[in-house]
Amino acid sequence: MKILSVEDEPVAQLRLEAALKSLGHEVVLAADGEAAWDALSDPRLRVVVCDWRLPKLDGLELCRRVREKREDYVCFILLTQRQANEENLKAAMAAGVDEFLTKPVDAHDLRLRLHVAERILGFTAELRRLENFVPICSYCKKVRDDKKYWQEIESYIASRAGTRFSHGICPQCYEINMAPELKKLGIVIPPSDLTPD
Repeated sequence: MKILSVEDEPVAQLRLEAALKSLGHEVVLAADGEAAWDALSDPRLRVVVCDWRLPKLDGLELCRRVREKREDYVCFILLTQRQANEENLKAAMAAGVDEFLTKPVDAHDLRLRLHVAERILGFTAELRRLENFVPICSYCKKVRDDKKYWQEIESYIASRAGTRFSHGICPQCYEINMAPELKKLGIVIPPSDLTPD
């Protein structure tokens, strides 16, 4: 995985980088929250290992910004100097932090957290893939939305994409469906008259 390591302490950053690389990951470094946010413009960065206390933008504010502004899911692992108290843990969870690690980082604990992060990213990718399927009736072509309500395909697409439709009839449907009905009424319209130039 490509991982963003955010740490303002040079020695701690070197240790964290070495641990991440020893686990086979590609590492991008940032020394403050603003630099980290700039680095996150790279959509391949889907895991952040970040110190809580940082200059310019602390770890919690960086996590909040990620949750508000990144469309794809980013796993956020927060580094703390000591065991966080209940109040700090609640604040971190409210900001959107996924996992915690105590500094100095233990390579075994880091491996476990990254394993969980990889699974979360796999599940979110699968969920996104499944959301791209549109359940449509084979007969009437109505679409089922997430509330299990069946609606016309035009309404479904319009509500999601803002697309508007104009209706017509293709030559094949004209020949199969419309021409026999018109013929019963004694009306004959050549298919070429149905399509605009």
